[in-house]
Amino acid sequence: MARQGLSRALVSAAWLSEAVRAGRVGPSLRVLDASWYPAKERNARQEFKERHIPGSSFFDIEECRDKSSPYDFMLPSESHFADYVGRLGVSNDTHVVVYDGDEVGTFYAPRCWWMFRAFGHKEVSVLNGGFKNWVKEGHPVTAEVSQPTPAVFNARLNKALVKTFEEMIQNVSSLTFQVVDSRPEGRFRGTELDQGLESGHIPGAVNIPFHSFLSETGHEKSIEEIQEIFREKKVDLSKPLTATCRKGVTACQIALAAFLCGKRDVAVYDGSWSEWFHRAPPHYKVSESKRSKG
Repeated sequence: MARQGLSRALVSAAWLSEAVRAGRVGPSLRVLDASWYPAKERNARQEFKERHIPGSSFFDIEECRDKSSPYDFMLPSESHFADYVGRLGVSNDTHVVVYDGDEVGTFYAPRCWWMFRAFGHKEVSVLNGGFKNWVKEGHPVTAEVSQPTPAVFNARLNKALVKTFEEMIQNVSSLTFQVVDSRPEGRFRGTELDQGLESGHIPGAVNIPFHSFLSETGHEKSIEEIQEIFREKKVDLSKPLTATCRKGVTACQIALAAFLCGKRDVAVYDGSWSEWFHRAPPHYKVSESKRSKG
């Protein structure tokens, strides 16, 4: 079960490079660059124009989201997602491979991976090691922008993979599911600001920073190592689990890591701390900085 999960959720640079060289990128295999960076640091779309995996398209998370929401990167509607990925040449029969150019190896790609799964698409994989290792290993890059033939994608939201604020509030008392927070320890504990917000965490949540699942090279750790990380934090993969973070992005790394271990039903709290901070009552925001002030 775990081996099968590994083969479906991740593809190696060597496998993808061979697919590119063999001309298999097309209607049955689409490659998407899901990079996103803070505007003052890097320009993801410009970097894509300058250098990307041959045949790939740019998946703009700024465009494929619910723009009416006050919170960053919330899931778009079914029709919005279907229309957007259809224009990228993705149909329901397409194997989608996603990657990003972050220096840690993989950052936004798991969010894109989870979005496809949330909208009912099963054949989606993350490029293990990301673009950073693709380049490091000497695989081909290009500045040529491909124009994929539009396709028809039918999206149906799997609500079991998405948690709402109301469900998270109810879980604080019911403890129906485990909650894992993927943010850095300081933000989880409330000892450092979380991108301008006061930090802290949801009552009962367990902290596993997302980079715990990545090796020093930026590749996903082995299934055995991942299982041990969950065990050490007393997270039971046989029971319901929801992942959260700052804005629903690195939480998807938790979902991916669990998927590799054979657990395919991890939900993501889409609003995450961005929403929780603004909507939850004060006593539902656990923070060491508040305790120290008191």
